[in-house]
Amino acid sequence: MKPAPKTFAVKSFGCQMNVYDGERMAELMTAQGMTATADANDADLVVLNTCHIREKATEKVFSDIGRLRKHGRAPMIAVAGCVAQAEGEEIVRRAKVDVVVGPQAYHNLPRLVAEAAAGTASVDTDMPVASKFGALPARRKVGPSAFLTVQEGCDKFCTYCVVPYTRGAEVSRPFAAIVDEAKALVDAGAREITLLGQNVNAWTDGEDFGLHDLIRTLDRIPGLARIRYTTSHPNDMAQGLIDAHRDVESLMPFLHLPVQAGSDRVLKAMNRSHTRDSYLRLLDRVRAARPDIALSGDFIVGFPGETDAEFKETLRLVDAVGYAQAFSFKYSPRPGTPAADMADQLPEAVMDERLQQLQAALNRDQHAFNQASIGRSCDVLIERRGKLPGQMLGKSPWLQSVHLLGDHAIGDLVSVTLAEAGPNSLSGVPKFSFAA
Repeated sequence: MKPAPKTFAVKSFGCQMNVYDGERMAELMTAQGMTATADANDADLVVLNTCHIREKATEKVFSDIGRLRKHGRAPMIAVAGCVAQAEGEEIVRRAKVDVVVGPQAYHNLPRLVAEAAAGTASVDTDMPVASKFGALPARRKVGPSAFLTVQEGCDKFCTYCVVPYTRGAEVSRPFAAIVDEAKALVDAGAREITLLGQNVNAWTDGEDFGLHDLIRTLDRIPGLARIRYTTSHPNDMAQGLIDAHRDVESLMPFLHLPVQAGSDRVLKAMNRSHTRDSYLRLLDRVRAARPDIALSGDFIVGFPGETDAEFKETLRLVDAVGYAQAFSFKYSPRPGTPAADMADQLPEAVMDERLQQLQAALNRDQHAFNQASIGRSCDVLIERRGKLPGQMLGKSPWLQSVHLLGDHAIGDLVSVTLAEAGPNSLSGVPKFSFAA
């Protein structure tokens, strides 16, 4: 037997949905009377909330477990998230952890911790039909910007991706539950809410009620100044959502819409449901509705069989779009996915070279977007203090990091003129602010 933990720490890796899940697990532990600690090395219980997207994700988990056990400490360790879902009992066998819980079962974490304290390693990787969200505690105090999961899972089955296997099929949370949680977040201090989902724009509450309808409803919540959403799939980008970018003032002019590659042959091999041309035409429609929108995307280089000519098609697509920001990765085979068994897996050196070329182009365009923002007037939502005396940091409507000087409170919306731009951030000169 182990003593029941009195302190805990949650370490989340990967996407924003993991950040949201980590916050909810922390709220679960707090509701059990435990106290959060800033340093995992001081915690009685450490929850590793894992991501399975990156290469060697499983080995990283075992490495983190080893570090936690250095110097003779023996905290209770719970492995949560997508690696937990994929590996299950194997984690207990290899690392002798106390709890393994998948992303659809983390609402059972208090029970699993109690069982582990009684001397039994507990594993729960079920994907129940009943929603976990109803078993979670009420939202507590949050920062000025908060995440809100509205949709989970994926039915797309891209050949490189483990999400359908670790998160399950696409499921939308009920409309009323989302609105209630959004109101609770605003009451707790949020001025901006980002709606989350593996395919967030696939959210629905009935055949004729989509994400755009939800956004229009949330727009009417008093005190909610900003709405964002991520991550979107091109196949689910309905006209109603495009129109919402034109009509809803609180919906920020930012769209993360992953394309993954610029070659139609590679896109087909990835089982993406769009072509290069359909993706670009979709962006034209979005820009027609909201001309100042900032575009973001995801790219994978070195997919099995990708030729030099096909990679150059990706570079040409980047040139055509002009992304404000984007994420790019080398392909890495995920066990159990179709792409892992494809022929023509590319050498690491080839992928490294292509990634450097792609990131140079993306960084160029991000810097250009920031430079083009100089002279714009906009509101910046203050999120935290900066490193310099009197410096505050926040986000522009286009999700740019902006630093400014002044006596502003966290949560203030400060009207600024964007004055200087670097590759990753801008400076703003305040005009006046709207207090939280």
